[in-house]
Amino acid sequence: MKKANIILLLFVLLMCVGCKKQDPAQEGQAYTIYEVNKEETKVTERTIYTKESDTDQLIKLFMDELSHVSGNADCRPAIPSTVTLDSTDYLDGTVTLNFEKDYSSLSLFGEILSRAAIVRTLTQIEEVKYVAILVDSSPLLNPSGVPVGVMTAEQFIDNSGNVINTEEIASLTLYFANEDGDKLVKVNREVVYNSNIALEKLVLEQLIKGVLEEEEEAYPTIDPMTKIVAVTVRDGVCYINLDENFLVPTGNASPEVVFYSIANSLAELNNVNKVQFFVNGENELVYEETMSLSEVYGRNLELVEE
Repeated sequence: MKKANIILLLFVLLMCVGCKKQDPAQEGQAYTIYEVNKEETKVTERTIYTKESDTDQLIKLFMDELSHVSGNADCRPAIPSTVTLDSTDYLDGTVTLNFEKDYSSLSLFGEILSRAAIVRTLTQIEEVKYVAILVDSSPLLNPSGVPVGVMTAEQFIDNSGNVINTEEIASLTLYFANEDGDKLVKVNREVVYNSNIALEKLVLEQLIKGVLEEEEEAYPTIDPMTKIVAVTVRDGVCYINLDENFLVPTGNASPEVVFYSIANSLAELNNVNKVQFFVNGENELVYEETMSLSEVYGRNLELVEE
């Protein structure tokens, strides 16, 4: 009899578990809405749920969410209130967003992160493959004055901060100064790193770390107190934002050697062709009265010592 009662009790408990209702707020398919942290150093994320499956309605929902102020006080929407969206059009797998002129009020780094958040959010929709941005009905231009064109999620580095506890080995080619500080010295270095770190940031970290004991012919080019504010890549251009310590000269490395130690090292990565420098988000500066941060720097192999 006791055994029968126990079995009956277990059956009732199982029935209760099976009848537990799902939170209505979490019904439907989960999607990620990307936002920008208020310091404009990375893209963050939050999750929404919807039963909607129609492409046009999903685009409308996502655009509303991209303009929505979430409960996270440390973040801003991908499309802030200072920016006006004039129209949204969808055709043959491409969403075209036409913003008014106030889109240009976004800071350069903030605009890149906003763009990344918008593209990564919208391309979760199965039918959406590309996103194009217009400003006042004209194609959005990058800092070099070249049209950005259509974008895919794969074009943006993941700065969402998700932790992936795996280690990998990277073979990096770094450029440091020679003894006289007027040429670059090529150094090959293997680094064990957390796979959550973008290779662009890893390269910068290693340059800031300086020269290892066994790298006898090389000399540092960056002040070791320099902090990385943000790193992102778009259209082959790596945008690096460093703090004010970057402006502190190191050793006898010439300004040209300092800049091209970074540009050459980053250009060794497959997805980087050029580098745009910022110091605390500003690029209207001149390093040592020689190297303008407003310029975009590509690889310079003529500076490499034979």
